[in-house]
Amino acid sequence: MDRLRVAIIEDEPEFRLRFERILGAEPWIELCGSAADAAAGRALIERDAADLYLVDLGLPDGDGRDLIRLATQHRPDVDILVVTVFGDDAHVIAAIEAGATGYLLKDTEPRQVLDWIRTLRSGGSPLNPVIARRLLQRFRAAAGGTPATDPPGQGGDATPGVAEANPLSARETEILRLLAKGLSYAEIGDLLGISAHTVTQHIKKIYRKLSVHSRGEAVFEATQMGILRALTDRR
Repeated sequence: MDRLRVAIIEDEPEFRLRFERILGAEPWIELCGSAADAAAGRALIERDAADLYLVDLGLPDGDGRDLIRLATQHRPDVDILVVTVFGDDAHVIAAIEAGATGYLLKDTEPRQVLDWIRTLRSGGSPLNPVIARRLLQRFRAAAGGTPATDPPGQGGDATPGVAEANPLSARETEILRLLAKGLSYAEIGDLLGISAHTVTQHIKKIYRKLSVHSRGEAVFEATQMGILRALTDRR
C-alpha cells in the first residue's frame, strides 16, 4: 500500500519538530516536506508535495488560509488539517470556508493527531471537541433554535469588539499572550526573566480562573472573552 504523503507548514520550531517526530515515526506516513513560512509552504504546494498538509494559520509572512485555498485549487482532493492555537469562531469558520477538512488545537495529544489523520483519509472531518460544540451552538442559533447554555468557563458568544472583564492579573495576561503565540514555558520564562517553574504556577492560575484545562482551551476562552483581542488592539 502506498504511504500517505504528509507535509507540515508551521513557523514555530517547537511545534514543527514535534509534528515531524510524530509523523516520521509512522511507517505508513511519508514526511515529504516541512516549511517554516508561507513562501516555503507555497513552494511545497506548487510542486504537489503531499496528499495531506498540516497548516498553521498564523505564519510570519502570510495567512495560512491563503495556502489552504491554493492547495485546494491546485488539487481538489487534498486534505488540509489546520493545527493552531486559534479556536475562536471566526478563525474556524474562515479556515473551513477556505477548504480545511479538519481543525485541531495545538495541544492535541500526539496519538490523537495520528488518529485524526486516519479519520481524514477515511472521509471524516475531525474537529476539536470544544470547537465542534461552538459550531453546533452557532448553527443552532442561526437556525432559530435556543442556544445551549454554556457551562461555567466555556464561554458564550462575546459581543464583537467588546472585551469582558479580564479576571487575569497583568502578569497572567502577558503569559497568556505568549502562550497564544505558541511559546514554550521555558521560552516564556526567558522572555520575562522568571523561571519555568514560576511560569507553570502562573499558568495553573490562568487555567483555574478561566475554568479550562489546556493551552488551546485557554486561548479559545480568552479570545471569546475578548482578552486576547484587546491585547492585540493595544499593540
